[in-house]
Amino acid sequence: MTSETNIPLLAMLEYFPYIDEHGQLPEQFQAKIGVYAIFDREKVLQFVGYSRDVYLSLKQHLVRQPQKCYWVKIQTIEQPKRSVLESIEQAWITENGSLPLGNKEQKDKWTNPIDVKAIMTAEEREKYQNPLNDELAQIKIIKNVARRVEAEILAVLETRGCQIEIRFNPKLKEEGLLDLK
Repeated sequence: MTSETNIPLLAMLEYFPYIDEHGQLPEQFQAKIGVYAIFDREKVLQFVGYSRDVYLSLKQHLVRQPQKCYWVKIQTIEQPKRSVLESIEQAWITENGSLPLGNKEQKDKWTNPIDVKAIMTAEEREKYQNPLNDELAQIKIIKNVARRVEAEILAVLETRGCQIEIRFNPKLKEEGLLDLK
């Protein structure tokens, strides 16, 4: 836990494996308010964020960026005070010496639902844009693209040994978006 005047150095915090030996995310951070720093396999800082439920945020980031979530450092606080969270986040970014890609050019990939329209194959795009399709046909095509992307994400997580339950919001698939339920 921390206060506004006691901001811990990122370098002094413990690395937690994003996915532990049992295939779980760090469960001790469920329903905890805090700031977290996500690192890739080589422990290069990828993203710094804060949340009212660190565990749920980590789960969301893992689904959106599975290839970049290998280690995490976390600082929890007792009260949800935005100014404290923002101060820690900014201090860690400053300590890093540069803004992580996940906090600038790639921020949408870390913080927004996955837009499957942007990652359609050429064949899927051609089917989707076919002028003979009505709205229902387009919805069916986009849902199939979402299912394909979902299966790819789940396969990556399986190869990483991930055992947590991942459920995507089925209503968003019709819009071509993947986000956890």
